[in-house]
Order: sequence, then structure tokens, then C-alpha cells
Amino acid sequence: MHDAVCKKMTAHKITSEVFAEKDDAETQKEGNSAVSKFFFKYPPHMRKNRTAGKEALEYDEDGDLILDRIEEGAILIEHSVATELKLVGLQIWRGALLLGDYILSHPEVFQNKTVLELGSGVGFDSIIAGTLAKEVVCTDVNLGGILRLIEKNFQRNKALVKSKVCVTELDFLSENWNATLSGKVKNVDVIMAADVIYDDKITDGFVKTLAKLLDTAGARQAYVALEKRYVFTIADLDSVAPMYEEFLRCLRRHKVNWSIEEIKLDFPQYFRYQRLSQLTLMRIEKKI
Repeated sequence: MHDAVCKKMTAHKITSEVFAEKDDAETQKEGNSAVSKFFFKYPPHMRKNRTAGKEALEYDEDGDLILDRIEEGAILIEHSVATELKLVGLQIWRGALLLGDYILSHPEVFQNKTVLELGSGVGFDSIIAGTLAKEVVCTDVNLGGILRLIEKNFQRNKALVKSKVCVTELDFLSENWNATLSGKVKNVDVIMAADVIYDDKITDGFVKTLAKLLDTAGARQAYVALEKRYVFTIADLDSVAPMYEEFLRCLRRHKVNWSIEEIKLDFPQYFRYQRLSQLTLMRIEKKI
């Protein structure tokens, strides 16, 4: 397998490169499940909040301010160590960390907004958005107990989350939305998704779902993070990113009336991971 694919496969199961690169001291494993700490540097708006009162400050025995404890935090996430392709949402991938960086770098986009995440997986980016938003609506197809896992991860990080939280099912391959989701959609301000483009059928379903949301929700913009996973093919005699190309084909096939901008990745990196050149963050807006 080409190195740039950046994932390890063992006995038909996949392990995220994010987990493979983590320090063992940051993860507690039990069988195929794990709870990992994802450390991040506090962005300016979080540092300001934490140092607003004297009770937030900590000093050592010499009376010096302990900066590290103020400037760094951690998100606790329960996740799987290895999964089949259909259950990759039970892991964390680099696109989620990239989107997390963007959320922390651009609080004005998410502050006091209703945010809908598509394919929330273990809830990582929804938890980050929950530090800023008025309400976060987390959605995914309920395979492998994923919705319950999102709820557990929110509970683990309740000290960070300031927003209301709604966890409900959304299947990209179904045109029918449940009553909870249908009731929430009209109030959504921002849509986001990370690492949902990895399978032809799911990619097609994602495009159709996003198109329907942009037609019916209050939101007029979506942020989509992904990693262009390159493989060398004999047919092309070149390295290509097949799933990214399939995403573009789906856009043409469904004739969506969108403006798509690839955001420059020059915003601060708050989480610890390799920000590869293959990572992409798109801002998608419906043309008026």
C-alpha cells in the first residue's frame, strides 16, 4: 500500500494514523476500545476566559504563575482502536483535528450559533463547537452504538461544553429525517463535517444530504474537512485521490449550485497531529 494512504490495515481492519501516532501515555486501552487525551493549546478567547478571575490562576511554591496549566487543555475521547470500513466513524482521523483547529481559530463563526455536524463519529468536533455555540446538533447513522458513544464523550467533557446538545440519527443513504432532526434543521446556522468522504455510496449520499440541508436549513454555509488519500494506479500511471475525485464527480452529477472555496491552512494549529499538505478544508455556500 502506498505510504501516502496513511492508514494501517490489519486483518481487514483499519487503524487511524492519529491513534497510531499518539503517545502511549495519552491513551488507556481495553481490548479494542480506548480513551485518549487530545491535548490542545488554549486559543486567545479561552485563555481570556480562564484568567478572568483570580480563582482561575495557579501559582507554584515560589509564587510564580503556572502558565502551562492555564494555556493547555485536553479533550477526553472514547474510541475504537481498529474497525471495519463501515465503522470508521468510531475512530478519529486527521480531518477532524484540522476542523477542530479551524473552530478554535475562528470563534466568530460558531459563537452563539446553532451548529449541525454531519457524520459526528465520536463527537470530537461537536464537543469543540460546544465550547462556543448556542446549540450543537450531532448526527450520524447509528451503527456500532455510535450515538450513545457521542453522548458519553460529551459527558466526559462537560466542563468544556457550554452549549445545548442534541444527538440524533441521520443516515446519508435515507431521504427520511426523524422528527427531532426535522425540528432542529430550520434553526441551524452552520453545518460542518469531517472525514465523511471515504466510500462511493456514502459520498453520494453526503452530497445529496448536504444539498437538501442547504435548501431547507437556515444555514447557508458548510465547512467540510477531509484528507486526500493518494494511491498509485496503473490506469492513470499516477498517484490519484479516488475519493476526493468521486466527491467532485458527485457535485457535477447532482448539479449543485454551490460556491466552494478551499480555505488556506494558515490558521493556528492547536492540536497535536501532522498537518499534511493532503488535508483540505472547504467552505461551501449555496449561491443565491
